[in-house]
Amino acid sequence: MVLPVTGQSVMTESQRQHRFAVFLAFGLVYFFWGSTYLAIDIAVEKIPPALMCGTRFLIAGVFMLAFCGLRGKRIAYSPRQFGEMAAVGILLLVGGNLTLSYAEKHVASGLAALIIAVTPLWFLVLDSLLLGDHHISRRGKAGLALGVAGLVVLLWPQLRATASFGHTELWSSISLLGGSFSWALGSVLAKKWKSPEVDPFSATAWEMIAAGAANLLFALGVEDLSHIHWTTRGVSAIVYLVVCGSWIGYTAYIWLLGHVPTSKVSTYAYVNPVVAVFLGWLVLHERIDAYILAGSAVVIASVILVTSAQVTTKAALDQLPAVETTGD
Repeated sequence: MVLPVTGQSVMTESQRQHRFAVFLAFGLVYFFWGSTYLAIDIAVEKIPPALMCGTRFLIAGVFMLAFCGLRGKRIAYSPRQFGEMAAVGILLLVGGNLTLSYAEKHVASGLAALIIAVTPLWFLVLDSLLLGDHHISRRGKAGLALGVAGLVVLLWPQLRATASFGHTELWSSISLLGGSFSWALGSVLAKKWKSPEVDPFSATAWEMIAAGAANLLFALGVEDLSHIHWTTRGVSAIVYLVVCGSWIGYTAYIWLLGHVPTSKVSTYAYVNPVVAVFLGWLVLHERIDAYILAGSAVVIASVILVTSAQVTTKAALDQLPAVETTGD
C-alpha cells in the first residue's frame, strides 16, 4: 500500500525545527549546567549557601515572571497548580540545589558533579514508581548496580581516610546523593503534573520564586548573616548563575521535560561532570586522580546502561497493534 505524500514537506520542516530545538536545549543544559558547579563553588566562598540560592532564584524568578506577563503569557493559576509548582521548585532548587551549594563548601566542584551523575539512576526507579507500571530490564538493573560500584570508587579515598562518622567531606558527598534524589523526584513530578493549561515558562518562574523564598527563609533561620562579604567575585558568580544557570539552563531543562522522555533528559548528568571536572581543574586547580578517573568512567558507563535500557509498561503492551496474519 502506498501512503499519500500530501503535507510531507510541512511535517518534515516541523520535525526539523523540533529536532533543532531539542538539540539546542540539550546543548544549553549540557554546557551551562556543567559550568554552574564552578560558579557555585566561587559564590559560596564568602556568601552563605542558602542566601546565595535564595538571592539567585528569587531574582531569576521575578524577572522571568515579569517577562512572561509582558509577553502575554498566563501567569495566574489555581491554588492546586500553584501548590504543584511550589512543590516542584522546592524539590529541585532547595532539596537539590541548596544541598549541592552546601556540599561544595567541602567537596570539589568536579567530584560533586560526578556524584550528582547518579541522578539518572534515581530517574529510572522513580519513573517506574510514579509514571506507570514499569518493568526495569536486566540491563537497567545492571546499570543501577554498576552505578553503586562507581560511587564506592569515587568515595573510596574518603571512606578509607576515616572510620568515624564525623568526616565532613564524606558526609557532604553522601548528602549529594539525597540532593540528587530530591532533584529526580521533582523532575518526575513535574512531568507527571504537566498540563496543557500551564505555560512552562511562567511555571518555571513560579517554581524559582517559591524556591527562592524557601531558601531565604532557611538562610534567616539557620545561617549566620552577620559576616557577609559581597565580593565582586561572588556577585559575578551569582549573576552568572541567574542568567546562565536559571534563565537559560533551567528553562531549557523544563522545556525538555515536556518534550523528551525523562530518561533522555537525564543524560545531562553524565555530560555535566565532564564540563565541571575540566573547568574545576582549569580555573580552581582541583585534583584529578586515579580514583576520580576510574570512578567517573564506571558511573558514566552505568548511566549509559540505564538510559539505553528498555523499560516496558503494561500500557505500552496493551497499545501494541494486533499482529496481522495476511500479506501486504
